[in-house]
Amino acid sequence: MKIQAFGVFLVIVFFIKGSFSKCGYESCNPVKDGMINVHLVPHTHDDVGWLKTVDQYYYGDKNNIQNAGVQYILDSVIQELMADKNKRFIYVEVAFFARWWRQQHDRMRHLVKGLVNDGRLEFILGGWCMDDEATTHYNAIIDEHSLGLEFLRQNFGDCGRPRVAWQIDPFGHSREQASLFAHMGYDGLFFGRLDYQDKFNRALTKSMEMVWQGSPDNLGSSSDLFTGVLYHGYNPPPGFCWDSSCHDDPIMDDKNMEGYNADQKTKDFLNYTQNQATAYATNHLIMTMGSDFNYQNAHMWFKNMDKLIKLVNAQQEHGSKVNLLYSTPSCYLYQLNRANQTWPTKKDDFFPYAHLPHSYWTGFYSSRPNLKGYVRQTNNFLQVCKQLDALAVLEDSDNSTLNIKVLKEAMGVAQHHDAVSGTEKQAVAYDYAMRLARGNYECQKVVNDAYKKLFPKQKEAPPDQMFCNLLNISMCRATENYKQFTMTVYNPLGRSLNHWIRLPVIGRSYVITDPNGKSIPSQVLPVSNETKRIPERNGSLAENELVFRVSLPPLGFSTFFVKMSQGASKSQKSFVHQFDNSDVVIKNQHLSLMFDGKSGQLKSMKNLNSGASIPLQQTFLYYIGHPGNTSVLKYQASGAYVFRPLTTTTYNFQPQLKKKTYYIQGQLVQEIRQQFSPWVSQVVRLYDQANYAELEWTVGPIPISDGMGKEIITKYSTGLQTKGVFYTDANGREILKRTRNHRDTWKFKTSEPISANYYPINSRVYIKDDNTQFTVMTDRSQGGSSLQDGNVEVMLHRRLLYDDNLGVGEALNETGADGKGLIARGKHFLFLDTVQNSGALHRDMGLRLYMAPSLSFTASQMKQQDWSQKFLTTWSGLKTPLPANVHMLTLEQWGGPTIKPSPTQPFLIRFEHIYEKGENSELSKPVKLMVKDMFVPFSIKTIEELTMGANLPLSDLNRLQWKTKDYTTGTKLMQHKIKAADNFTVILNPMEIRTFQVTLS
Repeated sequence: MKIQAFGVFLVIVFFIKGSFSKCGYESCNPVKDGMINVHLVPHTHDDVGWLKTVDQYYYGDKNNIQNAGVQYILDSVIQELMADKNKRFIYVEVAFFARWWRQQHDRMRHLVKGLVNDGRLEFILGGWCMDDEATTHYNAIIDEHSLGLEFLRQNFGDCGRPRVAWQIDPFGHSREQASLFAHMGYDGLFFGRLDYQDKFNRALTKSMEMVWQGSPDNLGSSSDLFTGVLYHGYNPPPGFCWDSSCHDDPIMDDKNMEGYNADQKTKDFLNYTQNQATAYATNHLIMTMGSDFNYQNAHMWFKNMDKLIKLVNAQQEHGSKVNLLYSTPSCYLYQLNRANQTWPTKKDDFFPYAHLPHSYWTGFYSSRPNLKGYVRQTNNFLQVCKQLDALAVLEDSDNSTLNIKVLKEAMGVAQHHDAVSGTEKQAVAYDYAMRLARGNYECQKVVNDAYKKLFPKQKEAPPDQMFCNLLNISMCRATENYKQFTMTVYNPLGRSLNHWIRLPVIGRSYVITDPNGKSIPSQVLPVSNETKRIPERNGSLAENELVFRVSLPPLGFSTFFVKMSQGASKSQKSFVHQFDNSDVVIKNQHLSLMFDGKSGQLKSMKNLNSGASIPLQQTFLYYIGHPGNTSVLKYQASGAYVFRPLTTTTYNFQPQLKKKTYYIQGQLVQEIRQQFSPWVSQVVRLYDQANYAELEWTVGPIPISDGMGKEIITKYSTGLQTKGVFYTDANGREILKRTRNHRDTWKFKTSEPISANYYPINSRVYIKDDNTQFTVMTDRSQGGSSLQDGNVEVMLHRRLLYDDNLGVGEALNETGADGKGLIARGKHFLFLDTVQNSGALHRDMGLRLYMAPSLSFTASQMKQQDWSQKFLTTWSGLKTPLPANVHMLTLEQWGGPTIKPSPTQPFLIRFEHIYEKGENSELSKPVKLMVKDMFVPFSIKTIEELTMGANLPLSDLNRLQWKTKDYTTGTKLMQHKIKAADNFTVILNPMEIRTFQVTLS
């Protein structure tokens, strides 16, 4: 009882004292002007899965793999912070903290809130995870940060709002990420990894800290972000790690005892400080006192840091100009801002990253292609789920908030820099996929509940929807097991859409009826042998694929009725032709593709409207992965992180094997089915009226019986004169110019001419000359380059036999359901047009790919006319379609992960302008939206603009200003007044994303 009474007394005293304190920049420990102030930042870097799963890391399970238990870190740190008001600690990964927080009793929660309000425990970054920057899509980046920031806002208020972004471990850094952070309201960003040549150059020129221009050509200074490079990654200075997992000596400061080392430790630290000071422009230095999963025993760390601070600061009496203090990244940033320094600027990004001459971390751009594809597909369904939940205005009784939360958190974890990146152990990759599958299942319940509210004309409930997650390998129980079924297609885009459907079926002829009772043309094609051999398809009955095109309303659904035909053929026939040494041409209203009659390979491509034409050859090749030798530095292995080919040579697949190619002719779709080897095949499709060619590649199992790992690429050769220049997207948004063997900020030299020229491709890569542009769109993140003028190569799949010795501890050797090498399947979409027309093509397709329509099915035997009497067959959530250059990035009931929404609670809506300046003569112009009465189910009553992270009214945001040689950054983000009198008109400029919290009338 005495202990309990003391605990209550401690809480009361803590809050009386803490109620007068302040968080943020005003809570920082004082510095000493005129000295080198060393900001010691106690921190832990807690991977949300890597060598162990998220659960194993949290609980401290499987410590034989890695000694790490996050719950013990937080338990230990809180006790140390409570004991000393001068101590500071930062925490980053909300995925872990939220779990710990939910397990605490009220007394502990009050104590922690007091620490946060006092600035002693500070949240940095605030995302659900520390996301990867190369392989993530901007939609998912925004979502996972919003998820974490909302948790902090709900539980800690403004004192829980991070001021600083903290990307200390990702393997290279994206300019788009900096732009997003700026619009989330951060004052600065610190990271740990950049190319070793870049770092050396910056250290020499004192340019380790800079103003990074996140969108210099579009959004301007509103996207500027102060950015700093950490001197020693995110680790402590050598010799000064005091965690239970470290091997450095503690500070032994009793001269009467053997092993006294305090004087030497003090001298070593002062020397390290002087060395670091030579690389930075002010008299403030930041030192990261922590590392991976440190502070399980926080007392060890803090006891030694207390001694270090006392010893070093005591030297000031002897003329030392070094002052140590407990600090945070935001307190350090604030002192840099006080210094009134003129800072250098940077316009490009920090890709690719190399830590040594032979170690370019460009392999992870393509590692685990199936997981990368699954993450992109799941993000698509999460947006569908949130939209339908909002449009149906589902309530607490529907449990939709909890269901959606499961998928939100799974997607949040999947953006981690050792998740979608593909750099985790195999068991952890399975765990990520399992979490996504579980989240998908929960969101399918939400979609069902939404349709039950949106479908009925009367009180009768519609039948439950079934979902098919393996349509990409022609497998779907709903379409295979029933001769008659309905299909509902939801379009998450804010404009009407024509979309091609491919369903695995057992019949040869079908009647398809649209929502209005009209018959839809269809075509039946045989399922390929290459598809049938995929082991995950085991048990499928489908021998054919049913192809047809549907028209969909904006932000709405349509229901179609499919029935197997028993009489004369109702589906158009497909005619199969073998190549007979004569060239074969397939074409539609827009494109023409020619294939060599002997080899079956692509030969040319022509746009029939603009006249753009190129000789186009496509080949599949592979690099041999370097086996490496960890005892010799120059023999770095190719692995999950690093791409390092053994030689610069690319190899063909068993050139003695003649390519098996045949041609399928039909009125709706034409296909060239190619087989390049027993484990590499492709289908080239040209749909009726499509302005693109679809190439569906299938690779695997990659053979390793010869003892060599292989990295599979496809290469497109166009003949265009490109002068060493190609273009890639940044996280699905702005386009960056790439120049072979060149870096903008230093004189580039490399001994790895292939991997050093690889860049992340999140959605598109293109090359062009003065007139013609050739664009390759991808359905997932991949790595690629243009290693010769006129060529584009994209890496599709990797299977390697050696670990690259960067921590994961196992080779990237994925297997499938049959225990053999994993088969990967994906798509490329090829566009050819004039440079002037191409922007509209790839912007439109980029949106259609990541926001694809969602299909669901029922086994209903009702005819269209019977169904339409009871249920709506088509419905749109918008009164008018959105303009062609506008996308509704977010529509959801917004209450965060711990508050259940109701019809009276606010919604979160984001609109974005999807074009860059000058990309299209019309579509790149600013656009106005009147949003008050935009939606069918409701009108907007009030509207308030928020920061992009949705955790602060935009009008309340004041960012720190930074001076460069040309200008001073602004404190406010761009905003425009929104008034009810003009129907809440929103103005969008090119590449602008605007975030709103709205209430409904």
